[in-house]
Amino acid sequence: MPERNINAVSPLDGRYASKMAGLTRVTGEAALARCRALVECRYLAKLCATPGVRARRLTAAETAFLEKLPLLSDADVKKVIAIEETGAAGIPATKHDVKAVEYLLKDKLRRAGMGDLLELVHFALTSEDVNNISYALILRAGVRGELIPALDSILAVLDELALKYADAPLLARTHGQPAVPTTFGKEFRVFHARLYRQVSQLGTARIAAKLNGASGNYNAHVAAYPGVDWQKFSREFIESFNSGPGPDLEFNPFTTQIEPHDSYAELFDVLRRANTILLGFCQDMWRYVSAGLVKQKAVAGEVGSSTMPQKVNPIHFENAEGNLGVANALLGFFSSKLPVSRLQRDLSDSTVERNFGAALGHCVSAYGSILTGLSRISPDPAAAAAELGSHPEVLAEGIQTILRRERASGPYELLSKFTRGRSVTAGEMNAFIDGLELKPAVKTELKRLTPLNYTGLSAKLARTRR
Repeated sequence: MPERNINAVSPLDGRYASKMAGLTRVTGEAALARCRALVECRYLAKLCATPGVRARRLTAAETAFLEKLPLLSDADVKKVIAIEETGAAGIPATKHDVKAVEYLLKDKLRRAGMGDLLELVHFALTSEDVNNISYALILRAGVRGELIPALDSILAVLDELALKYADAPLLARTHGQPAVPTTFGKEFRVFHARLYRQVSQLGTARIAAKLNGASGNYNAHVAAYPGVDWQKFSREFIESFNSGPGPDLEFNPFTTQIEPHDSYAELFDVLRRANTILLGFCQDMWRYVSAGLVKQKAVAGEVGSSTMPQKVNPIHFENAEGNLGVANALLGFFSSKLPVSRLQRDLSDSTVERNFGAALGHCVSAYGSILTGLSRISPDPAAAAAELGSHPEVLAEGIQTILRRERASGPYELLSKFTRGRSVTAGEMNAFIDGLELKPAVKTELKRLTPLNYTGLSAKLARTRR
């Protein structure tokens, strides 16, 4: 286990760092530098292959070199940082991170004998052409590689629980008060269905990207090579990054200097909805644990309370709830902030985008906690049945509905007078039924209703996957 960074500002880089290994590889500063290098190298290769651009064609060896060049080593990434901040290897400080990547690539191309192509690196581009595609790639990698697999794992467990406990009756509570029965399985299915909808949308989301210069008009491109169809070039270039499951990149032809980030907001809002569903799930599980309806496994070697030895706390659901809240705060800010930029652009989006990894990191931490929490709990059907048995008054709905069917006079009012605001025993309920002017067969029908069998289609719904 790697040593914890005890001076980390964020718990994502300290306490939770062990959960972040996969995410840091695709959203960290090194990943951003590599994505920028990838965009620059692919752009250079496409320029060289485009008729109308006065550039020689690449040899097979040069093409292979360009394909490997973006795989920057850690030393290369540190060199990029050095070029930006202080200058390095004879290259003066740029105080500009995208320009630093450009200069590193030019240096490597020069050393590889491709010096005649240097001025085609970053040709006619603004930094945002490189950045918006790079961040789109980072978001896609984080969502595709880390978030969706974790959410799929949660869905799989919820589906398993829905099927396993499809028939296990549970006292429902509306407004916190005893209500008509449901089953554990059906309640798990509700969360499964809600989360499935959002994860499906997350998988098919598209992230818009642009490659059209300093004001979104291809000014420099057209001035240099007016015979090239630059819109076609840009669309093909952006779509060339698409492979595997979504979200894919989508060409946006109408932008200012920056891609407006509306698609970022759409992506973050889907993710925020998924998190909100899971937050509600964590709170419900907490309530079930608190009520003794869901049991927790005591894990050897863990301390539940620093003073109360008996405690087994629902800490994983609590931890997830907190992390989901932090993630949603960031995601909500991204959604409201990023689509707004003064005139053709301001730079306020730049520092915000650097926090994408933090938002995704809190999601990853929360999802891991939920999975751990789910692995340590099991519904207690016996406890749930006992609670149901103590609330025969929840049958009032079914009884008054059958009385309506029989065209009895004022059945709702009758049952309200008998049950509202008080607990009713099974004996009292049977005595009430005996006192009704009904056919014997209807009385028998009413007496067959119990809190354990008055569950409607709960079990069927729990077993319905779509």
